[in-house]
Amino acid sequence: MVKLTINDRGVEVPEGTSVLDAARKVGVSIPTLCHYEAIKPYGGCRLCLVEITAGHRTFRTASCTYPVAEGIKVVTDSDLVLKRRRMVLDLLWSRCPEVPVLAKLAQQLGLKEPSFIKGKDDCILCGLCTRMCAELQGPAAIGFMGRGAKRQVLTPFGEFSQVCRTCGACAFVCPTGHIKEIAKISGKTPKPKYDEFNAGMQTRGNIFRLYPQAVPATPAIDRSTCIQYLTGECGACEKFCPADAIDYQQQDVRETLEVGSVIMATGFQAFDPSVIPLLHYRKFPNVVTALEFERILSASGPFAGHLVRPSDHKEPEKIAWLQCVGSRDVKYHSYCSGVCCMYAIKEAVIAKEHSKEPLDTAIFFMDMRTYGKDFEQYYNRAQDEYGVRFIRSRIHSLEPAADDRIQIAYADESGERQSEVFDMVVLSVGLEVSTDSKELAQRLGVEVNEHHFARTEPFTPIATSKEGVYVCGVMQSPKDIPFAVMEASAAAAASCANLSAARYTQTRTKEVPPERTDLGDAPRIGVFVCNCGINIGGIINVPEVAEYSCTLPNVVYVDTQLFTCSQDTQVKLIEAIAEHRLNRLVVAACTPLTHEALFRETMRDAGLNKYLFEMANIRNQDSWVHMQEPEKATEKAKDLVRMAVFRAGLLRPLMEQPLTINPRALVIGGGVAGLSAALNLADQGFETIILEKEKELGGFARKVGHTIEGVDVNTHVDSLITRVQDHEKIAVLTQALVVNHTGYKGNFVTEVLVGPGMYERKIEHGVTVVATGAVEYRPTEFLYGQDDRVMTQIELGQLMHDQPDK
Repeated sequence: MVKLTINDRGVEVPEGTSVLDAARKVGVSIPTLCHYEAIKPYGGCRLCLVEITAGHRTFRTASCTYPVAEGIKVVTDSDLVLKRRRMVLDLLWSRCPEVPVLAKLAQQLGLKEPSFIKGKDDCILCGLCTRMCAELQGPAAIGFMGRGAKRQVLTPFGEFSQVCRTCGACAFVCPTGHIKEIAKISGKTPKPKYDEFNAGMQTRGNIFRLYPQAVPATPAIDRSTCIQYLTGECGACEKFCPADAIDYQQQDVRETLEVGSVIMATGFQAFDPSVIPLLHYRKFPNVVTALEFERILSASGPFAGHLVRPSDHKEPEKIAWLQCVGSRDVKYHSYCSGVCCMYAIKEAVIAKEHSKEPLDTAIFFMDMRTYGKDFEQYYNRAQDEYGVRFIRSRIHSLEPAADDRIQIAYADESGERQSEVFDMVVLSVGLEVSTDSKELAQRLGVEVNEHHFARTEPFTPIATSKEGVYVCGVMQSPKDIPFAVMEASAAAAASCANLSAARYTQTRTKEVPPERTDLGDAPRIGVFVCNCGINIGGIINVPEVAEYSCTLPNVVYVDTQLFTCSQDTQVKLIEAIAEHRLNRLVVAACTPLTHEALFRETMRDAGLNKYLFEMANIRNQDSWVHMQEPEKATEKAKDLVRMAVFRAGLLRPLMEQPLTINPRALVIGGGVAGLSAALNLADQGFETIILEKEKELGGFARKVGHTIEGVDVNTHVDSLITRVQDHEKIAVLTQALVVNHTGYKGNFVTEVLVGPGMYERKIEHGVTVVATGAVEYRPTEFLYGQDDRVMTQIELGQLMHDQPDK
């Protein structure tokens, strides 16, 4: 190790380190335009000039080419050094007055205008491009030609290079943007690599993250276009990666996992509408799929959340959604995908919210299936409050119109042919099983149905044909997020029941650092203001709120993030806490209901008491409700942040005390849901009590004869009851009425009146499962109760089951 001083600050770095790199390691900034970590230092631009004292000798030299030496003293900002830097930059800026990077450096060094005659060039002859091509890439397709004022970067004889690979490395390292068109070097047009996650609407580099909030957020190298993998040349990434994270020799590793159960939650792929000619998908630039439209609306998408057309990036005035693309069609998929209706309504509503100008949205549909909880209300709101048009129709064709618009011809409800022109068309594509999922099912020995979804039984929708292998989500059948989450919970519960004997045998305790006690009692508050994509940043002036936060008492650090909840931002939070010795944290973002636990966990990982955290909800309580008044919303955000900061200053560490948990479960309701929940809990080894208000178990299912598949429901109910009655961990109380329920999570007391004598009983338990079911609506209209021929569906089913001849 070599010891030296930089600006009177002691530094110790490895031998062979350049003065420039040594300065950067301790946070001292030295400007340079010709330096690149993976290329041999050149010292061409002379901007990295520093003053060095070695023994009795003081001199000035380029810091990028001068290696550190024991005991030298380096000064990076002496008057003479700054004077010479300004002179060099003045010459470069005069040569290339329109180059932004030079203008920015000039501002930093105090130059207002170039002192010499302004040129029209944009190349500073730094040589980065030529050295990159020769030293790292190998071909040496370009070099310096001419002398003096005629010196320039060219191919040999100014002709198209036969050895240029069109890799673009020269353009990548060019600090001024002089190299703009690789085709002028090679005569070949480079093919851009499109970002698959953003549906090809944006290009990506050769090193990229699969998607913005990937977990883990680890970049990947595309081997198909990497020069190192293709030719063995370059290797620049490995040379300048500070974490030494890149290993070109790394190979795939096959691992064997020993598990007790498997859950298939492999999701789906969207239907490809290019197989339907009349839709002209991929032929008309403004015909997109719903998934592509989601990326257009996303703040992390190709257009940063701004609603524009892919063809010309202009804001659309009219958008149409075409439903059931690839679904409910015997030619492609005869099943309903179950999600398209609701996501089309959601996209139409959000599109209106994102649009700066009035936006006309129309949804062309055959049937609108809004059957989920509160889905019908959302459908009504879209029509009544947002003005979304719903057109029951049959699409005939899509034809091109002027300015890349699309004319839709369709038959309306009366059978009349209509047509209308739109700026964009969104195809509501259905869900299907991916090829990978099909192959996985085959390898696992799981039977699938005619649509390649896992084959399951009506009463065990998460159990596959392979014992111990469970399924949830769209791999079981098309469904939306709430149903997928419920199925996932059921699959996890079934797995837990199978593995109950092995519970806690491989449990590991998360290791967290001890809570810091060296930060003092005086509040040192850090404030993070989140853009939440454009949910907040599109309405509230986030930089203004951040600047205001700097003026608040005890605030020592303020930062803004696109998504404060992302994994990489959690790392930044921990680093900021350590670097600025923060002992309180305020995050101005969305609701603590969903994100407070995450940030508290981050506080704990940083060594702080997790209760020294406060959130300001500037999304739900501000930007979402004041989106038409951005200035007032910004002022309200300041108020919310100020309140959070003052409250944070009063916070004190809280200590959590362990509590004894009652391992008994109480299930209220003895229908199919209650019986199934009780059996699973008991199979996991937990004592369970079922309360049923009627004289016998079974609930509403007793009134249902058979399922749509023809399976007898009562046989299944009887089977459940038998299993419950025979289970040693389950107790059943019929004719039971809950009269009181007190306590807290893990320790509840429920008072019950149990018949027929209705004696009082108190039950202590740790969890409560409410499975009380529902009753069918008994109408007062349509002559119900007045005419025997008018009956409910359940009554009709019972009649058909009990009296099939009638």
